[in-house]
Amino acid sequence: MQPWAVEFYKSASWKKCREAYAKSQSYLCERCRQEGKITPGEIVHHRTPLTPTNITDPEITLNWDNLQLLCRDHHADAHAIKHLRYKIDELGHVTAI
Repeated sequence: MQPWAVEFYKSASWKKCREAYAKSQSYLCERCRQEGKITPGEIVHHRTPLTPTNITDPEITLNWDNLQLLCRDHHADAHAIKHLRYKIDELGHVTAI
């Protein structure tokens, strides 16, 4: 979390909004549901990323049209975060998959 976002993410208004939105989605990942899978949603994601400029704009931060409940994998995809996974080959070497 960026230092400029800490105050917002700890705010009562965000916590209330986040919980209400997750409940409205039955606590299920929206992208998984589109794929026909049932997976718990863990992160309420902002479709339009928060920035130091828009973090005080409730039309961006608290607007349900800008939110999406995602599982950890889909949230990582949304931010293009690559999870490295490893395996051990037959010689005992650790390699990324």
